[in-house]
Amino acid sequence: MWKVVFGEAAHRAVTRWVKAMEKIGFIGLGYMGHGMAKNIVEKGHPLTVIGHRNRAPIEDVVKRGAKEVKSIPELARASDIVFLCVTGSKEVEAVTLGENGLAHHLAAGSIIVDTSTSDPVSTMNLFHECAARNITLVDAPLGRTPKEAWEGTLDTMVGATDEIFARVKPVMEKWAGRVIHVGGPGDGHRMKLVNNFLSLGYAALYSEALVVARKVGITPDRFDSVIRGGRMDCGFYQTFMKYTLERDINAHKFTLSNAYKDTRYLEAMADDAGVSNPLGNAIKNIYTMALNQGRGDDFVPMLGDFVAELNGTKLGERPK
Repeated sequence: MWKVVFGEAAHRAVTRWVKAMEKIGFIGLGYMGHGMAKNIVEKGHPLTVIGHRNRAPIEDVVKRGAKEVKSIPELARASDIVFLCVTGSKEVEAVTLGENGLAHHLAAGSIIVDTSTSDPVSTMNLFHECAARNITLVDAPLGRTPKEAWEGTLDTMVGATDEIFARVKPVMEKWAGRVIHVGGPGDGHRMKLVNNFLSLGYAALYSEALVVARKVGITPDRFDSVIRGGRMDCGFYQTFMKYTLERDINAHKFTLSNAYKDTRYLEAMADDAGVSNPLGNAIKNIYTMALNQGRGDDFVPMLGDFVAELNGTKLGERPK
């Protein structure tokens, strides 16, 4: 009707306005999810969140205009698009298809966006299960840190059809500076595992390099004076070294247990593709060692402390 009466331009404007008003649900207000949800509600979308054992982020977004509900069915009924920012595939499966999961209560045509780092095999199984209920699962894992989540400048790599990508992109742009359409369903999670292979590999390499340097008499600050600003410098190196040099525990809030999970997912993906992945296995093993020594709650830059302890030295005092 709008197109007939007012023309193509008015029709496009109304379509954009309707999309901007899509009702958003959000599950998982942790380190990353809190900032993402904050940006969604502050930038104009009706937002519904579900209770969480950590009350602070829930209460914060409610003060900013979000609505809190007590159950997943309530959240599903209030939402057109639901974002998940949980630990991994096990949690995504439970929230999506478990008893009283989203897929049992969302209306036909709704979308679930999994921003977690998940196993692509699980992602594709969930995609088909949801499609049978006329619900679309989109994989859109994240890049960068909680700092960028709060600022609304995250990266996200999206696996979706062109049509679905066009629908979710305007919402993602509320919390992301770079929204990259990687390919079809599952490709976002596949790319994320490759991305984390690089980043977590850097962390393992930096840790070992720093410890070798320390053992031969080169301190972390002297090490940094050579690397910073040179060809080996990068954003990940800088956040890693912010902890190493300044003992800033908040420099990169991503746990070693999550790192282990992601390297394990990468190994499974490589095995499924018939790819020899010896470096990936070696990287996974250092995170496995840290996890088995009770360091799973440490953040990734603290891996250097663990490697130093294995070698009878220190890179700095460990924060309490």
